[in-house]
Amino acid sequence: MTTDPSAGPTVPITNADEALAELVAGNKRFVSGRPEHGHQVSAAAAASGRQQPHAVVLGCIDSRVPLEAIFDQTFGSICVVRSGAHVVDRAVLGSVGFAVAELGVPLIMVLGHKRCGAVSATVAALRAGEVPAGDIGFLVDEIAPAVRAVGVEDTDAAEKAMRAHVGRTVRRLSTVDVVADAVASGRVNLVGAVYDLDTGLVDLLP
Repeated sequence: MTTDPSAGPTVPITNADEALAELVAGNKRFVSGRPEHGHQVSAAAAASGRQQPHAVVLGCIDSRVPLEAIFDQTFGSICVVRSGAHVVDRAVLGSVGFAVAELGVPLIMVLGHKRCGAVSATVAALRAGEVPAGDIGFLVDEIAPAVRAVGVEDTDAAEKAMRAHVGRTVRRLSTVDVVADAVASGRVNLVGAVYDLDTGLVDLLP
């Protein structure tokens, strides 16, 4: 696909395979040090009139994982939803559903990352038997099933649980009515992936 660094894709991407290929290609450009998109104000102005994003990416709030940057995407290309360890609540589910139903995105990606602080904190809380109160406790409660599934005392529990949590989030999103219908019809693909903080690479999960 031919692109203009200041204006984004010249031809809208409307299917999941092309959208996924664009994210993978953008990540390769990012890792190689040859990004096409500099996030300049001219690109923002060019996209201000309308939007036709080709993906919604649900990721973590970690400041080291800026989703538009690691996929080398410009303004109007992707919808980004972020929460601690990509934990979902009604607002997140509604946001993803809106992107599918109203914006017509063909791809949903759930992106975890190595050394996720929220996952590590959940492992520590479960080992200590002391789950935080309040809204932080909600994050721990939502991540805990993945930790328990891989084994709380496993020496590599945080890494394994992060990947398991990505899978759980993918499955949770697949139960949203509008998402389930779109996936069943073949209009939308739903994938999980992991970002490596050290190399910048994104690996798709099977």
